[in-house]
Amino acid sequence: MLVDAPFARWVMTGAGHPVPGAEGDSRAERFASYERTVHRRTNSLQLRAGALRPPWPRSLGTPPWGAKAELENGASWVGTQYEYAMLRHLDQAGRVHAYATLVDRVVEGEPALLYVGSTTLPRHVTLVLPGDGDTRLDVYDPGTGTVHEVDDTPFAAGLMGLSGWDVPWLVIQPTGHRRVRTRSRPLEGIQLPRLARDPVAEPLQRR
Repeated sequence: MLVDAPFARWVMTGAGHPVPGAEGDSRAERFASYERTVHRRTNSLQLRAGALRPPWPRSLGTPPWGAKAELENGASWVGTQYEYAMLRHLDQAGRVHAYATLVDRVVEGEPALLYVGSTTLPRHVTLVLPGDGDTRLDVYDPGTGTVHEVDDTPFAAGLMGLSGWDVPWLVIQPTGHRRVRTRSRPLEGIQLPRLARDPVAEPLQRR
């Protein structure tokens, strides 16, 4: 929705050409319908460019390889390339460096995905969006429907507090290579789904 204006208009207002897989009479219904469509796509068996992408049970969440393909094939500016970066094994200094890389690479139209979880397993996927362009990022938590302002302190300490999950496990981030932007930009006057912003520090603290 952040990089495709006609699609954003359909989901937000129902105006324009109906989008298969995003049916519904309200914004919430269309949003939820397409979320299910994406989940089926990220978890299904795929064969592209001679590479096999194995299926993954939907009950176990979204596999990183499916999420990466989704980012590179429609959920970011055309031509954006992504890479995996493991976080779980890093010490605090390593996570601070990883966070600085995210701040540098995540820009408009080029989000990242952050997997968080417990100390033993990744359990939840969040969307990383540009923040203040300097030290903070915005993290959309689909479990609560809110956008949190996050700096490197909870990220490095493993105290994210996103839908009850604290530990950063994996990030799927832009490689940083800039590319031609041919996809239509969001429409003027369309309120894109930033949802509720929560600038309070409490969600970043361990419960």
